[in-house]
Amino acid sequence: MAEPRPVLEMTGIVKEFPGVRALSDVDFRLFPGEIHALMGENGAGKSTLIKVLTGVHPLDGGTITLDGEPVRIASPLQAQQAGISTVYQEVNLCPNLSVAENIFIGREPTRAGRIQWKELRRRAAELVDRLGLDIDVTAPLSSYPLAVQQLVAIVRSLGTGGEGERTGAKVLILDEPTSSLDRDEVLQLFALMRRLKDEGVAILFVSHFLDQIYEVCDRMTVLRNGTLVGEHLVGDLDQVGLVQLMLGKAMGQLDELHEHQLHSGAGETLLSADGLGRTGGIAPFDLEIRKGEVIGLAGLLGSGRTELARLLFGADQPDAGKVAIGGNQVSMGAPNDAIDAGVAFCSENRKSEGLVPDLTVRENIILALQASRGWTRPIPAAQRDEFVAKYIKALDIRPADPEARVGRLSGGNQQKVLLARWLITQPKLLILDEPTRGIDIGAKAEIQKLVVSLSEDGMSVLYIAAELEEVLRLSHTIGVLRDRRLVAQIANGPEITTTRILETIASGEHQ
Repeated sequence: MAEPRPVLEMTGIVKEFPGVRALSDVDFRLFPGEIHALMGENGAGKSTLIKVLTGVHPLDGGTITLDGEPVRIASPLQAQQAGISTVYQEVNLCPNLSVAENIFIGREPTRAGRIQWKELRRRAAELVDRLGLDIDVTAPLSSYPLAVQQLVAIVRSLGTGGEGERTGAKVLILDEPTSSLDRDEVLQLFALMRRLKDEGVAILFVSHFLDQIYEVCDRMTVLRNGTLVGEHLVGDLDQVGLVQLMLGKAMGQLDELHEHQLHSGAGETLLSADGLGRTGGIAPFDLEIRKGEVIGLAGLLGSGRTELARLLFGADQPDAGKVAIGGNQVSMGAPNDAIDAGVAFCSENRKSEGLVPDLTVRENIILALQASRGWTRPIPAAQRDEFVAKYIKALDIRPADPEARVGRLSGGNQQKVLLARWLITQPKLLILDEPTRGIDIGAKAEIQKLVVSLSEDGMSVLYIAAELEEVLRLSHTIGVLRDRRLVAQIANGPEITTTRILETIASGEHQ
């Protein structure tokens, strides 16, 4: 039997930003009546591909066809008019209006310029009933939980839903719709997706939850570093194979590090977390970090690595469990509490959560130390300049000018400034979330060597990286996360390979 014609086909897609080729000759196709997963780690190109398809970003190369006809989509409105609808993770509706009003906002049935409210409510009720949803369309949207609001957003995206009318959308894009839903709510969403699939709607589904991909999807396309890795039927590619495709094996070669002791010495416990967790963030976990130990966290994007780190730093508040440092229970009510306890945190997003680009190198480096002292006790100028000069030299920050604006530095040097900010506070535990992302190979090697040196000097490090070889190279113990759970803690050693870690990520159990 011949394969049906794709409802959507993207061929040779190219998208470039200044200095970056975000998509390179990517092909993607979507068939009517299928649920298709778009997979890839952060930076793989998923969001860029969706934004090109929906007219948010102009196309730099390649073609898009709908129902076999070439189209040029220059705006989200044009995408919607062509039958491509998108529902994002954040519901963008009006909670003060009724469900019916939200479904038809901007396209209400009118007569002589007046909205026909009875007809609007009737059509809305008919549409949600046909889709198998138990929703009172006259109730305020705010009276329903997030999961139902998300279903309403999907209903709105599908078309007007008049009498006997098939839903208007040919392609429905669902971008991380399950990230804030519990299991029952996910099942409700999946039921709606299957109904739409049966009606012939093609659904592009983006999620970081592997089990959900295998539960609801028919086909998947995998991207890595802006290129197409492959298209597969879900039944033809197991989870281990999928993880290997997403992460890749050619992670890039670094300068050789000095031999790093794989098993840390019998240092005393520095920090212990007992049943620490946050609803919607990460399931309760136990974790012990010893003095001088490097704990690496491995897992796919969305697995809970950053959520774990933020709990330990007090950036998010736990609703279960406790933390002890040096055997004494501490309250991590806010980052200041963590800093006072000797914990430092370099966020993965150094631009929006770390550096202040309009301030100088000196001002950025001194920020955390000054905050820990309080703004009424300024650091003496001579001492401040001595500290800054010391870390500019130690980390080889270039240019070696404390008055240079941080926003004008390269990514690698910006990361070094952020590291200097925390090292100057002399922390007991340094949390590094993706410290080598987006920087050149030389700066990456320097930062990894620094981690080894800090560990040998007795500092504990919690190290998060997407590249498994990087985690294996540096860590004494590897914590593996999947679907926001810490599923394994593995002592590093010669027998621990990237394949073993990949298998643990894929299965949720240490092999």
